[in-house]
Amino acid sequence: MHIADGALRPEILTIGYVAGASALVASFAALKNEEIPKTAACSALFFVASFIHIPIGVTSAHLILNGIIGALIGFRAFAAIGAALIMQTLLFGYGGVSSYGVNVCVLALPAMIGYAINAIVSKTATRDRAAFFWRKRIAWFSIGFFPIIFGAFLLSTVLALSGEGFISAAKLAFLAHLPLSAIEGIITLFALEFIERVKPSLIAKQ
Repeated sequence: MHIADGALRPEILTIGYVAGASALVASFAALKNEEIPKTAACSALFFVASFIHIPIGVTSAHLILNGIIGALIGFRAFAAIGAALIMQTLLFGYGGVSSYGVNVCVLALPAMIGYAINAIVSKTATRDRAAFFWRKRIAWFSIGFFPIIFGAFLLSTVLALSGEGFISAAKLAFLAHLPLSAIEGIITLFALEFIERVKPSLIAKQ
């Protein structure tokens, strides 16, 4: 989902920088000292997960895991993903400097879906243990699945708004991320299931 330099219109890049910078400033301002290790670990998770990518025109497809990051650290996902993105951009040329703000929005904003789903599950209580067991696992799959769908929608939208020449790339990018959403859903399901067994406090409502 990293968008390269030169793909987007200047007005889209400007809006992306304003929105991305605002979210990053707010996220870092809300970051407490005791939250830094967990946030840094999530940043490393995103950095490694998205390191192997498949080029798709002016963008790429790769694991993102922004849903589980949102579930684990909430709004701090902007700080975690933003820090990883700038390192990928400057060190390896993934994405672009001019498109950094848009990339932050496309990759970090969907993480809030993971946060919201986790918050709902954390508040849900039922005496029917079997029903809760399956409800929770459907929610965990959704934490991985829906952020990718939403991110792909945002990616396709900004590409399509950049000119008719990018409409085909926008459609291809969206379709390419559909199977990835299912893969991320499965990975997130098993990851959160493991975390609940070894340290359930990590997935408590943020």
